[in-house]
Parts: sequence; structure tokens; C-alpha cells
Amino acid sequence: MAAFVGTTVLMHIPTEGVSTALQETATKELRHAKRVLAITGAGISADSGLPTYRGIGGLYSDGQEVEEGMTIEEALSGYTMRTEPDICWKYICQIESACRAAKHNSAHEALVALESKFEHFTVVTQNIDGLHRSAGTKDLIEIHGNIHQLFCTICDREKHVADFDGMEIPPACSRCGGLIRPRIVLFGEMLPMHALTRLSEIVDKGVDAVITIGTTSVFPYIAGPVLRAAENNIITIEINPSDTKVSHAVRYRLRERASIALPALLKHLS
Repeated sequence: MAAFVGTTVLMHIPTEGVSTALQETATKELRHAKRVLAITGAGISADSGLPTYRGIGGLYSDGQEVEEGMTIEEALSGYTMRTEPDICWKYICQIESACRAAKHNSAHEALVALESKFEHFTVVTQNIDGLHRSAGTKDLIEIHGNIHQLFCTICDREKHVADFDGMEIPPACSRCGGLIRPRIVLFGEMLPMHALTRLSEIVDKGVDAVITIGTTSVFPYIAGPVLRAAENNIITIEINPSDTKVSHAVRYRLRERASIALPALLKHLS
């Protein structure tokens, strides 16, 4: 079914019609694109075994109370990291264990393959699981950080740690004794300015298509590039089984899991 908003045709494509629709509509337009921005959320890692509900690492539901008598948002906050780092680190380790056990899936691999189809292809992810990186994505903005990238809060010494098992909790810097933490955005913290600046530069420079994948788009910095593209009649594609904050605005709405829709998109572009 197609709905008309202004001069833009919004294609709402049911699951069973994904392959045909990609071939006849979205794919035809994408062939002319040179600069593409892909935005991913927890949904792209669903077929890797990671939950999709909101939160750091997607492992906890909003407002869930933990055994320390606080909400998970409080336990995984910047404040708790500063004042009671052992509590914060306890739940970070649970998230890290789940992320470490997960492997990138066909959706991550399809995005890597799509890089060669366009002159410029950038992936912006809200995920901290590192699966885009392990899949081989080259132009990647991890806007919420990467759980395996650690740094000292005193001297800023940085180190990639692939496995937290056996690590002293909370860890201390071997150089200065300062608290070590992951370079991720905890609850109540600001986004990294370098990531926001880079995303802003890409959008301001202009893109020919925006593909949003597995994200509810509740944050303005995630929804913004999609809505801006839609307003300027630029190709917008959403891949998500559920409705989101941008579903009403995108040109092509694919109600399917990323692990099915993205390989299909790649196939029809090849």
C-alpha cells in the first residue's frame, strides 16, 4: 500500500513482499545514490542473540530494579560509576559477557558488502557491542561507544580489552592508579562530541540516501538525519518489524528483520 505525503510516495511494504519491492522500487532508486548513511540500533543485533529493548547493551528493561535497591538506569549511570564503581562495573560486566558471546550476523555482513556499491557509505550505530567492527565495517561511527574500549578517568590512557573475565573489578590504571571504565555513554552522560560532530558533518555535506535499521529512533540525533532527508525528498528506507518515530516519514518502510531485509537489498543491488 502506498500513502502520499506532499510529493513523496511512502511505500509500506509487508514482510512477504520485501524481495519484490526491493527489486522494483527501493533498489532502483538506490542505484543512483553515491553518498549513503546507514543508522543502526539494537534490532540489527537481534539475530546475534542480543535483546532489542532499550538500554545500555539492551539487556535490561526500563526502570528495572536491581539487587542493590536502585534502578538499572541508576546502576549504569555516570554518577554511580564515579561514586560506586563496583556496582556500575558489575552490570557492565554482564553486558560485556553477552556482547562477547554474540557474533556478527548476515545483516552486519550485508552492510559491509554494501560499502563497495557506493562512493561513500557510513554506518552510525547506537550499539556498543562491537559487531559492526568485527564484521569489518570501515567507515563507522559508534555514537554510544564500544564496551571493549577502556580508558583511565585520570590520565586517559586507553586500551582495547576483548574479554573482561578475570579482570579486577573495578579496574585501576597500572600507570596512575585511576579508575578505568569503558568508553561508552552511561545514563545521564553526554554523547561524545567527536561522534556528534562527524555525524553532523556527513549530514551537512549531503547524502543521497538514509537507511535506518533496527532502531526505534527515539533520540533526536538518530531521528534527525532521517527526517531531514525525508523533508528534502531524499531516499529514506526503514528496516524494522515494528513502527518507530520515523515510520510515518520514510519513503520505503520494510517490516522485516535486518538479517532478512539487508541481504535481500544487497542481492538486488548486485
